Amino acid sequence: MNPIPVKRFFYRLLRLVPMPVISILVGIAVGLVVWGVLDQIQGRAIKKIAAKELEVQLDRRARESLIRFDQYLKNYAMTARLLANHRSLAEYLEPLFWSSQEAFEPVVYRKSSPSWLTDFIARNALSAPSHILLVDTHGQVREVYQSGDAELPRELEQGIGEKFTDTGELRTVVTRLDERPYLLVSDAVEDTGGYRMGDLIVVVPINDEFLAASQRGLSSGRAAVALVDVDKQRILASIDPSLLVPGTRLSEWRDTYLITTQSLPEYEGTDWNLLLATFISHQSVTKMSSRVRNFEQQQRVRAALVYILVFTLVIYLVSARLNKVLKRMAGFSQRALGIEHPGFKRGANQLMLLEEWIQHFTQLVLKAREEMSRRHESEMRASEALKAAIMEASLDPIVTLSRRGKVIELNPTAERTLALTRDQAIGASFSKLFLTLDGRRRFLGLLRDSRRARREGRIPQARGQLMARRAGGSELPVELSIVPIQLDDKFVYTVYMHDITKRREAEREIKSLARFAGESPNPILRVSPSGLVVYANAASSPLLAAWGTQKGGLLPAKQIEEVGEALRDGRSLEHETELGDQIYSLLFAPIQELGYVNIYARDITAVRRAEQESRRHQAELVHVCRLSTMGEVATGMAHELNQPLSAIVNFANGCSRRLQGSLGPRQELMDAMGQITTQAQRASEIIRRLRALVGKQPPIQSEVDLNHLVREVCSFVEFDTDQMGFAIELDPEPDGIAVDVDLVQIEQVLLNLVQNALDALQEVAPAARHLTVRTRLIGDEAEVVVQDSGPGIEPERMQSLFEPFFTTKASGMGMGLPISQTILKNHGGHIWAESVPRGGAVFFIRLPVAPSARQSLAAQG
Repeated sequence: MNPIPVKRFFYRLLRLVPMPVISILVGIAVGLVVWGVLDQIQGRAIKKIAAKELEVQLDRRARESLIRFDQYLKNYAMTARLLANHRSLAEYLEPLFWSSQEAFEPVVYRKSSPSWLTDFIARNALSAPSHILLVDTHGQVREVYQSGDAELPRELEQGIGEKFTDTGELRTVVTRLDERPYLLVSDAVEDTGGYRMGDLIVVVPINDEFLAASQRGLSSGRAAVALVDVDKQRILASIDPSLLVPGTRLSEWRDTYLITTQSLPEYEGTDWNLLLATFISHQSVTKMSSRVRNFEQQQRVRAALVYILVFTLVIYLVSARLNKVLKRMAGFSQRALGIEHPGFKRGANQLMLLEEWIQHFTQLVLKAREEMSRRHESEMRASEALKAAIMEASLDPIVTLSRRGKVIELNPTAERTLALTRDQAIGASFSKLFLTLDGRRRFLGLLRDSRRARREGRIPQARGQLMARRAGGSELPVELSIVPIQLDDKFVYTVYMHDITKRREAEREIKSLARFAGESPNPILRVSPSGLVVYANAASSPLLAAWGTQKGGLLPAKQIEEVGEALRDGRSLEHETELGDQIYSLLFAPIQELGYVNIYARDITAVRRAEQESRRHQAELVHVCRLSTMGEVATGMAHELNQPLSAIVNFANGCSRRLQGSLGPRQELMDAMGQITTQAQRASEIIRRLRALVGKQPPIQSEVDLNHLVREVCSFVEFDTDQMGFAIELDPEPDGIAVDVDLVQIEQVLLNLVQNALDALQEVAPAARHLTVRTRLIGDEAEVVVQDSGPGIEPERMQSLFEPFFTTKASGMGMGLPISQTILKNHGGHIWAESVPRGGAVFFIRLPVAPSARQSLAAQG
């Protein structure tokens, strides 16, 4: 057949058929062809994707089961460590001594928990172990806790040996006992003194219950998990024994289930090759695949119909709008580029005109494109200059790497930080030149993460911390960020480095400060406004026990009130409290901006007891010193007693003579008898004062007049002053001074000062001897001044005047002034001395006035 008539017929037919109809027919035809091709390609692709997704799901399910199993074993290890290091076990072991030479029978606890066993296992939702053993350092079983009816495996009855006791560290072993799998977890145990007593071993049978507990949350309807003996290819335990019967072989289930196995992690000392197998039924896999295929076919049919409809509609709209678009393009070209309108006319070859017009339009577009390219290059150069300035000014090192990790460019900061020049770095391997061995591994891992994120459509930036190395070999920690950049013809990485040396030092300092409270030997607590103990360090346990609370509990009502008071006033409160046999000093420090109170406690029991003991010794020493002082005034006291006794004798003799001779009136006899009574009372008062001064008695404070004390002390030494040929000058406060003191102790202090003054006056001529005692009221304090005209005290001796055993007298003990100073401190007062060589010495005493006198002074003021 001649092809020319056919072409003519075809062209005529095209002229008769409207363009929209032709476009619809073409769209349908093309759509059917494309759908047919895609149906074949997509069907195979979906099958591959479904198979791969099924494999991924199975592998993920198996890994998930293995992770659950491994984590469950780790939970036993952590629980065993908590049991082995618990305080109750250490306290239980403290009095025990296990000798390997003596015969013994293990202590067995059946179903009743021993005192050293806490409830950590139940608290952590773990299956109860069949046995918990306490073994000595030679592997001999000393105590056994049996939670159920199961007997201890035969291999463990004769002892553990050194399999678990040679290192004293936490060990986890999956082993074969009585032909059954067991989990053995051991850790060293110590008494409260830190002496290693042996090991605590948790024995857990790995059975169906154990496996079900490890896979808690896994639906057995879709998948089942079993523990398999690799050597015998038999199921040892499963989460559903009714579904997967223990003791059966794996080959019996391959027709029913799709089996995926995972090797157990390598546990130290494990002597059994075990697998964790995941079983998924073929029926469920077939159903899932069928649903996927049906869904995929339905979606393909819908997609094909939509594709054909859209493709046909698009062609129709394009053909219908073609003329309008050409006219708009012509108008645009005439306005924008100055191209003459093509002038489409009826009967003319519009396609030829359109072709010529498009060629001319293309030339103008190319010219415009070259102009835009030049402008773009100019902008690129400006942008590159800006980026170069940014890199120059950056405070952090920036390095650009090729796809193979070679250095392409780096900024000046990188040269200074890494201690090498640009010429030395360009072309070198970044990881080998600038990173340590461990840092190199981390860097390669970050590169892989960046590539993976880029493939998955996520942000490809990867960040991490590692150790960098300078050219001189010194190391520095850096934070590193990798950003991949795709250029036109190559792929590069930009690496941003930040020196974190100072940040690491700050973090270490913060961690050190955070441990400070926990390491403090004194109790430190943090309490909320409601009295809830939110933090307590280890040293707080005795204090919390004394309060009857614990961490997370409430303080007693009194302490809660003190917490509220500290927060309201915004100031610290400090006081002492006695709890049982202990005395604590408590400081409530409010942190108002954070809304809590810190309680700092200090056990001052030993300090207070030492103070009590010191006061007791002091009282003993005061008594000894008082006896020594009384030895010096014994002569004066004898003189004082001799006067009233001589008067009594004289009056009594006179009365006797008058009565014998019947001389004198009766009234004179009565007056003489009254004088005898008066003198006897005077002698009795002198003896009473002497006994009070010498007697040993506890300190008793009472309110007395300081002027009365001074007069009484001066009366003690009247005989000595008479012998020395002078009298003491008294200058008392006119209105008296009330003080709250221990009468005997203050008399001792005053007598000691007066006696010292008399000793000093022995060294001067009788005519130059003067001793003055003054009392004055100065503010709310009473002052006593004892001033003599003796030789004074040398300046170099003034600093040691109040030190024990320091004396300026040949026969002195050196304890008078130190004891006087201690007595005054206990009364809230103080003593000091002034002296002018060869001009006399002055001693000053200050005591607080009595509360009643203080109130009177305040009222007068």
